[in-house]
Amino acid sequence: MAIPSAYAQYNNSKVLTASPAELTLMLYEGAIKFCNIAILAVEQKDIEKAHINITKVERIVDYFRQTLDMKYPVSEDFDRVYAYLSQRLVEANIKKDGEILHEVNQHLRTMRDTWKEVMRLNREKGTA
Repeated sequence: MAIPSAYAQYNNSKVLTASPAELTLMLYEGAIKFCNIAILAVEQKDIEKAHINITKVERIVDYFRQTLDMKYPVSEDFDRVYAYLSQRLVEANIKKDGEILHEVNQHLRTMRDTWKEVMRLNREKGTA
């Protein structure tokens, strides 16, 4: 029992001490993880597990949309991408379509990788 508790404490500490940029990265990683689980669940015809994990990805994408700072012009581009991903996730959930989930996952990976690069560049500039 002590091992899961220690692991939970570590994860909680990791989240509580993370910067906003690191939290965003964690959300991208989580969305990718849940999308991977959903893909596997669709392949295994585990409808409930697929639904639960697609819904988790939807919530993360919705959170990204809700927290966009629309005073920046690039936010409109992100809003369009997130809206598209949301629509595709709904479609994937209705159809339990692994191909759509692979597409969404690829977009999430690209966005995560771009975010990592932004974080790296900011570290080099000393702004993060």
